[in-house]
Amino acid sequence: MSRSPLWTIVAAGLGLCLLSPIAAAQTPRGWQTETNAPANSAPANTTVIPRSSIAPKAGGAGGAQISLAAFLTEESQAIQQGLVWRIFREKPGSDGKNVLVSTLRDASPTLRLEAGAYLVNVALGRANLTRRITVSGDSLQERFVLNAGGLRVIPVLLKGEAANEKAVSYDVQSDERDQHGQRMKVVTAAKAGVVLRLNAGIYSIVSTYGDANAVARADVTVEAGKLAEVTLTHAAAKVTFKLVTRRGGDAIADTQWSLATGQGEHIRDSSGALPTHFLAPGTYIVGARHAGRLYRQEFNVKSGDSAFVEVVMP
Repeated sequence: MSRSPLWTIVAAGLGLCLLSPIAAAQTPRGWQTETNAPANSAPANTTVIPRSSIAPKAGGAGGAQISLAAFLTEESQAIQQGLVWRIFREKPGSDGKNVLVSTLRDASPTLRLEAGAYLVNVALGRANLTRRITVSGDSLQERFVLNAGGLRVIPVLLKGEAANEKAVSYDVQSDERDQHGQRMKVVTAAKAGVVLRLNAGIYSIVSTYGDANAVARADVTVEAGKLAEVTLTHAAAKVTFKLVTRRGGDAIADTQWSLATGQGEHIRDSSGALPTHFLAPGTYIVGARHAGRLYRQEFNVKSGDSAFVEVVMP
């Protein structure tokens, strides 16, 4: 496999993106890839590409043999694995939806369909394409070009050391906007290091280290037939809280915790004797509630800190 040049993506100073060709025939060794989520209907955000009807021949009402194949780009070889095909009869059922005729996981399936109009959806991960076909007495060979690439997020900490990938999850948002002007989510809670298959386009990544507010963001362009690798730098501090009767004392169980920024913006709630969170650098106020009484403590953290914050009961 030849390697493509290094592309630098300016995304709030948060990372670099390396683009390299994606093999059309197989998943590169060592890559983890997402699985295709099952669906009972055509994807809501899918653009249906109309196709000219094929005039039926005489005696062709009995249907025809249909052969399907998918490609990453116009020039690539046919994709050989990881595809899910869904064929819908374009005839609303009793619930008003198109009728799912078949779900196929063969790379290049061949099937026989009765005469009529169909919607054919092919998905590779989150990349997909839906097209309308009309079946008559002719055999059809249908070619679907997904115009898709891949995305992999690599998290690091502020000093460049590798982050715990299990502690990182991220959302991917498309460049499209909803009625409120917000970016539309394509993937939620994706795991770092996993290759996502996406339609070519511009995406925004929002990555969270831990379960609080240690967030990094970047914009990235996914190109058809290429893998975009984005390195995201997280500034985070590991903080453990404990409610004590005196400095250095044992943590008190059955404590409810509430964490907010120094300006009073709520971050999260937790419970237990020793809750631990990864926080962005800054000033915070933590509240500890025990036996009906509330105790507060203000504290500061810097990136790279690993600290215990003690809240002392007066």
